[in-house]
Amino acid sequence: MALEVKKLLRQFCYNGMTFVDPGPSFTPEQVRDIYSAQYPELTTAAVDGPEVKDETARFTFVRAAGAKGAHAQV
Repeated sequence: MALEVKKLLRQFCYNGMTFVDPGPSFTPEQVRDIYSAQYPELTTAAVDGPEVKDETARFTFVRAAGAKGAHAQV
């Protein structure tokens, strides 16, 4: 029985959108930082995953939940 090695495709998702992987040399955190130029809310997002299905490793950018306003404690 031969062992077959397959390379996983990476997929990055946020808020229903799927982003192109800029390349395997970038960590998921670096990919988030690249896309934060277009989507500033990603600056504080966490990287969730990967969730592997078939031959795809899916990473999801999850916005950090936090309190806003005068009543928020620091």
